[in-house]
Amino acid sequence: MTDRRQLLLDAAIRVLGTRGPRHLTHRAVDAEAGLPEGSASNRFRTREALVDAVFARLVEVETQAWQRLAADLSPGDVDATARVLGRLIREFTTERREVTLARYALFVEAAVRPELRPAIEAGRARLAGWGVPLLAALGSTDPPAHFRTLLALVDGLFGNQLAAPDDTFDPESAVATLLHGFRAG
Repeated sequence: MTDRRQLLLDAAIRVLGTRGPRHLTHRAVDAEAGLPEGSASNRFRTREALVDAVFARLVEVETQAWQRLAADLSPGDVDATARVLGRLIREFTTERREVTLARYALFVEAAVRPELRPAIEAGRARLAGWGVPLLAALGSTDPPAHFRTLLALVDGLFGNQLAAPDDTFDPESAVATLLHGFRAG
């Protein structure tokens, strides 16, 4: 990805995560990125093209964070995987919360604008590309179905912590319980 393209998409994520989808305009992205007016519209001709690119960037950002956190993870270690996922959830509900809020903003928009759903499905497919094999290595009896369940849990943990932050937040425990359950069937 070119530096300017990434700069624009990261600015779009900040706009979404701090101001919401109604404020996602080419002009707002240019201002947030500190680039001349017209920069975003030159790269992303329509708002739909911008939104599709933002979805892809969100998946990329989340995948990079996972890869960084899981770099030394032993395949098949359920508790270590739960700790890594817990760190990921904590990171994306604190210092990188705007990334999660941006993703949620686009999910809400997709609920009323079906044309945005293919971008969500493409993102889920990309995440499943590493998530399903991970669950298989952990002993899941049905990795594709369990991956969807894990995503639902993680999204729920994100949503609850973002909406009502809790100082006793313990995502590791919830993730570990679920992962161990996947092994039992």
